[in-house]
Amino acid sequence: MNDAGSVLVHRPELDEFLQASIGEDGKGMSLTVLSALARQGLDPWQEADRLAQLPRDAAAQKLASLISGLPQASETYLDPEAIAARLIELLPGRSISKSNSVKMPFSFSSMTRPPAVFIFIVLIAIMLFAEFAFGGHH
Repeated sequence: MNDAGSVLVHRPELDEFLQASIGEDGKGMSLTVLSALARQGLDPWQEADRLAQLPRDAAAQKLASLISGLPQASETYLDPEAIAARLIELLPGRSISKSNSVKMPFSFSSMTRPPAVFIFIVLIAIMLFAEFAFGGHH
């Protein structure tokens, strides 16, 4: 797995999906989507991001295939398609490209009018400038 890749595509809205339970493995341990993907050598965040970008049916088929590929899957996970359909519902409805996954708090280019905080900061700056320029000479 590539840790740097995980950081680049980590989207908090995928956490509910990744932390969801698939069921218990053959040893009675709870298996999450995250742990199942990691056991198969996949980066969980990258794979969840890929699944979120697919149409629901294609994502469910891909996830069912991944669940079926788990060790002891035929004994433990009797209906991978039903499990996958349930889990896919936890993915965000609208995918966001990797370039948009980290948003800035605000952008001046996208604002139609400045927020009150910005106006306040500008007024304070003008007052400080006036104090230093005109108030300092006695």
